[in-house]
Amino acid sequence: MALFLDSAMAEDARRAAELGFVWGATTNPALMARTGREPAEVIAEFCDLLPGTVFYQLTAPTLAGREAEALRMVNINPVKVGIKIPCTTENLGLLAGLTDEGITCAVTAIFSAYQAYLACEAGAHYILPYVNRSTRLQGDGPGLVREMLAIIAATNTGAELLAASVKTPAEVIETVLAGAHHLTLPLDLILALGEHPLSRQAIADFDQAMK
Repeated sequence: MALFLDSAMAEDARRAAELGFVWGATTNPALMARTGREPAEVIAEFCDLLPGTVFYQLTAPTLAGREAEALRMVNINPVKVGIKIPCTTENLGLLAGLTDEGITCAVTAIFSAYQAYLACEAGAHYILPYVNRSTRLQGDGPGLVREMLAIIAATNTGAELLAASVKTPAEVIETVLAGAHHLTLPLDLILALGEHPLSRQAIADFDQAMK
């Protein structure tokens, strides 16, 4: 299992890199917009900071534009840059072509097991369900994770599930127990996972005992 940072902020990437256990990053258009920077600059910096895959999400309005955008972004760092593609039938056709060229591709904005099936057949390396959003809109995000994992196993294509839209420590545990291969989380949630009031109290007690 790998842990990804869900952010486009350079300071988040630096802090995540300092932790030593965050592998890569996922970005999206909303996260990019908050930076006020050119996406290519953000992706290049993240590739320098983090050891693993850094995902960029396509935004061009046409299929040809998205293909050109993908090739342009991958050229920043062909080893580290991965491409996130929102799930539509047209986009899955694009994904099939990109994977044939050796580009790491992930399907995002995916909300059903049948979409996961087609994504697997198209050659997706990663499938990114929105766990919290699926719970809010459809009732059971972790349940959707389990369904998608069953599809991945049935197709035997080697796709991996990278769970996104995970909002709380409890939801992290639900998602891990549902079987997610990987997680992408905002920095504040990553930092929160290492903390507990009783841990802090135990540390304070030990410090007091040493005085």
